[in-house]
Amino acid sequence: MNFAAVFHRAQAPWSYALNADELVLRLQTGPEVERVFLHWGDPFEAGILGGAERWHGQSRELTDPQPLDHALWWTAVIRPPYKRCRYHFELHSGGQVWLYGEDGFCTPDRQDGTHPAGFYQPWMNPADIPTPPAWVRDTVWYQIFPDRFCRSKGSANQTPWREGPVTNRERFGGDLPGICEKLDYLASLGVSGLYLNPIFAADSVHRYDTRDYTRVDPELGTNADLKQLVEQAHARGIRVMLDAVFNHCGPHFAPWRDVMEKGPDSPYWDWFMVNRWPPEAAPGGTRDGRYFSFAFAADMPKLNTNNPAVIDYFGTLCESWVRDYGVDGIRFDVGNEISHRMLKELRRRVRAIRPDVYLLGEIWHDASPWLEGDEYDAVMNYPLQQAVKDFFADSARTAGELAEQLYRCLHLYRRQTTDVLFNLMDSHDTDRLFTRSGSEDAFFQQLALLFTLPGSPCIYYGTEVALPGGHDPDCRRCMPWDKMNTPENQQRIDQLRRLIALRRTLPELRDGMPVFRQAPGARQVWYCRGRVEVLLNAGTTPWKLCPEKEVLLARGLTGNRLAPGGICIRR
Repeated sequence: MNFAAVFHRAQAPWSYALNADELVLRLQTGPEVERVFLHWGDPFEAGILGGAERWHGQSRELTDPQPLDHALWWTAVIRPPYKRCRYHFELHSGGQVWLYGEDGFCTPDRQDGTHPAGFYQPWMNPADIPTPPAWVRDTVWYQIFPDRFCRSKGSANQTPWREGPVTNRERFGGDLPGICEKLDYLASLGVSGLYLNPIFAADSVHRYDTRDYTRVDPELGTNADLKQLVEQAHARGIRVMLDAVFNHCGPHFAPWRDVMEKGPDSPYWDWFMVNRWPPEAAPGGTRDGRYFSFAFAADMPKLNTNNPAVIDYFGTLCESWVRDYGVDGIRFDVGNEISHRMLKELRRRVRAIRPDVYLLGEIWHDASPWLEGDEYDAVMNYPLQQAVKDFFADSARTAGELAEQLYRCLHLYRRQTTDVLFNLMDSHDTDRLFTRSGSEDAFFQQLALLFTLPGSPCIYYGTEVALPGGHDPDCRRCMPWDKMNTPENQQRIDQLRRLIALRRTLPELRDGMPVFRQAPGARQVWYCRGRVEVLLNAGTTPWKLCPEKEVLLARGLTGNRLAPGGICIRR
């Protein structure tokens, strides 16, 4: 047996409370392990620890391990009656039996007759169990880059709204009243959540260089327009999430200007991290270390989110968004650089006003330290996007490899967290899905994955009509409202609307984990969500399906033959 392949820790995501009653345990082994048994029970069933107790527990075999590249993942869900648990594992491989506990491995016939040191879940304390807002997993999000979505009828902006590439220097006049004008359209798609890129006063069109956190950018409207947008969205069953740029500010944020004027004598000196005074400009942005900034962008000085005054300032701001405007969610830009201290305090303050506010972090990597239930509810699921992107970009990758990567993404965190991860295939920070897909078939296959996998799916504005675009700024093109009614675009909108409707009406697509099946072809993806089957033919030959199923949605299905590039969702 490959002992180095065996891994478990009594911490999430290997051991965690799913809810007040259920405990999830996961073990990794090498593929040569044939059987695994879990021995578990109450730590005190044989007496107080440290005495002459002989603990045994009850035994349960774990079945149906998930195969990964060079490992197996075995999972159990148990219900400790007294909310605490001691456990160890029994591994069978090649005629040998090994016990595995916190102190490593031993054989069952150990001379002293004792078991290995147990793993422990000391107490399933409800206060320590993350409970994200229940509404999020039922939400279908729509991301809007405000300047490029819709210019209201009363707008004074005269820049021609156009098709094709754009730059970050151009301002096309999209605004909050324009979004209000399109709420009925969004509701007709089935959208139930809006994620707005920054809307507060800033110097750039992307507005990640905030000038005034308390005032809606005049080019987008007024604070009253924000309140009206939230109210009108709510009237249509649509939630609203704002972008919070708290890691850094813009060059004209009043406290930063005060620091640049007064230096160490400024009362805001400790709001930032200036390392050299005066901070004379140098080529290469802030690579010289004169002060810390977002990346090396000199016009985005980094805020000191450990400073109590900074924490209080942004805490008061978030309270206002939730209390005064009715905002339902807050997405934190550069969410992995904001201090844990600040995030814990902001969560405490906004949840005191409304317990179901959704707090989302922009983190592109493993975000486990931020997802313990006292900071973010979830993060943007860029690893999922990357797994799907890699599969469709490389025809040599197999469906089995995709399944392994998806399985890793979906089990990186607690299951209750996975249910509300912000799943996306593109955004203002990436190339657009249609452009990188290479074909309309691959485009819709990736959207089918988005809407049938666990998490809270989001589409980027314009995806419903396959809006093209490369990396920033090309991914921020104007919404082509004058092309929406072409037969081609109406067909695309209809297909997306049907995918959204399936997501919203089939509980199986929102509950539990997918079970991946072995398809006959290397590029044929097949998985189940309860009774619902999802089949994607990313190969080059037709796939003959068993016919006796109810087809819920299909592309490229003729009779029981699924064409290359085809989709079949059935039950």
